[in-house]
Amino acid sequence: MNNKYALPKDGGLIADKAFKDLTQRYERIATQAYESEYEGVQYIADNIVAAIKAHKGDKPFALGLTTGKTPIGLYRELVKRYKAGEVSFANVAVYSLDEFYPIKPTEKQSRNYRIHEELLDQVDILPENINFPDGTLPREELSAFCANYGKAHIDLMIIGVGKDGQIGFNEPGSHAKSGTRLVQLSYQSRKVQSSAFGSLDCTPKMAITMGIDTVMKAERIIVMAWGEDKANVAKQIIEGEVSELVPASYLQAHNNIEVVIDEGAASQLTRVQTPWLVGSCQWTPKFTRKAVVWLCGVVNKPILKLTHKDYIENSLGELLEQGRTYDQINIDVFNDLQHTITGWPGGKPNADDSTRPVKSTPFPKNVLIFSPHPDDDVISMGGTFIRLVEQGHNVHVAYETSGNVAVHDDVVLQNIDAAHELGFADEYANVEAIIKSKKPGEPEPRPLLNLKGALRRAEARAAVRSFGLNADTNAHFLNLPFYETGGISKSPFTQADIDIVAKLLREVKPHQIYAAGDLSDPHGTHRTCIEIVLEAIEVVRNDEWFKDCHLWLYRGAWMEWDLGSVDMAVPLSPNEMIAKRHAIYRHLSQKDIVPFPGEDPREFWQRSEDRTQTTAKQYDALGMAEYQAIEVFVRMF
Repeated sequence: MNNKYALPKDGGLIADKAFKDLTQRYERIATQAYESEYEGVQYIADNIVAAIKAHKGDKPFALGLTTGKTPIGLYRELVKRYKAGEVSFANVAVYSLDEFYPIKPTEKQSRNYRIHEELLDQVDILPENINFPDGTLPREELSAFCANYGKAHIDLMIIGVGKDGQIGFNEPGSHAKSGTRLVQLSYQSRKVQSSAFGSLDCTPKMAITMGIDTVMKAERIIVMAWGEDKANVAKQIIEGEVSELVPASYLQAHNNIEVVIDEGAASQLTRVQTPWLVGSCQWTPKFTRKAVVWLCGVVNKPILKLTHKDYIENSLGELLEQGRTYDQINIDVFNDLQHTITGWPGGKPNADDSTRPVKSTPFPKNVLIFSPHPDDDVISMGGTFIRLVEQGHNVHVAYETSGNVAVHDDVVLQNIDAAHELGFADEYANVEAIIKSKKPGEPEPRPLLNLKGALRRAEARAAVRSFGLNADTNAHFLNLPFYETGGISKSPFTQADIDIVAKLLREVKPHQIYAAGDLSDPHGTHRTCIEIVLEAIEVVRNDEWFKDCHLWLYRGAWMEWDLGSVDMAVPLSPNEMIAKRHAIYRHLSQKDIVPFPGEDPREFWQRSEDRTQTTAKQYDALGMAEYQAIEVFVRMF
């Protein structure tokens, strides 16, 4: 299904093709930024199909391919077009960018297996036209193989980039003239890949990769990046200096290259982040706030201390031409931001709500909080969750996925042992045998997943009970089918997922919906979950109760909303921070030894507290009241 999730647009750069060179003057590579991955994929697929059809000559059209999450949507689209009779791969030769070493092509973690599964096995490409680095060769034969593989003439190279600007396995520090070769993988790269191999110890330490020079010899290159987790590296590649620390930046020297990204990956580009630096803008109240908050950071002043000179010297002169003086703008933005702050996220009963983010009626409200995993609710909006319960609203929480793969095997054994010590059956040996039967890269055994899912449900129930929610009636475990693959890679969501969410919406009939609004990788769990919620909302949109419903978006544990886009800010006292922390503590399986903790070494409660305290400091620096912590939300409708 098409990606529907995009934040509401409110002001910004006035698009004018005549001034494209000006608005994109910071960009050193031609860049197409689309609202969604789906639209970007359509553009790339159009170009691939057109290039294949236009190809002339005796040799097949040579297409360079990459793996990972980035090309998943593209490969699905190409398969779709092949099945619709729009393109044939009979005269196409593919060349894979890289491969682990050593590895067999039949191993599910291999690049060979992945591209076959996602694309090649579903189209009419000839076996003799499929080319991969050979992960089974003896070391003494690799040098000659790599030299020959690097001679391939690529007509069109399709590649993604790593978070550190890797191209294939060209790590930071790779030389511009590097050829196809065997490379040592960095610890960070192995850590990223380890989820597919079961553990870091089972992850290969080496790989074969096309070199920078090999890639640069392609006739044409299209670089893809989706999601805000690629935003920083996209900016470095597109607008930054060429640096060996960002290998993809070398691509700036190619004479036939373009970057295709979605709005998440484009979010740090100058034309998106600070568009007043490159062109004329539409100055809505919220967009004006965004610019003024940015200006405060540049000149290190609170809002009400900004001067006419500050605006003029920092490219905001156009804002002063909109009919208000600088001091009027300061006061308006100060009031606008101050009005986002509320201690009543469900609305304050019997109060003037004309400047409050939430209406006072009806009271109490039906509230439905969607949590992608069984702990995102308390990690990301735990203080607001507690406040809504304590203020008497009918609050429900829906855990969209089981979160079962994010439980360490040792945690399961510890709980089984505890059950035995408490006088229940001794199942330790049986569970241990199931764990020992696991195979790296294979889905986990269903009995083990069931145990892990049960542990996470018990933890979630304990967390909400800690602040008075009835876990039996108001905690819903949806176990959405797309997630239940038993491995890290998840299936595309289907109508079955949508129907489950739509059914719950009609049962609760919420006045407020809270959902995780992450703009991360389109194939990640959080992004998939918000897509499902939006699809389910379309199903119920014409219901009578929905007329009084609003959708509020919170963020995951790693990022926070820009203050320029915030619609509601809920301040937390020190005691509320402790209550939130205690709720997070109930998720014992996610403490200390989480299987996939990401790059951030802090525990979830630490990330959460640091983030909300940083937000409070930002409000304070802008001239607002000083709070211990603040959770912020964007209203989608």
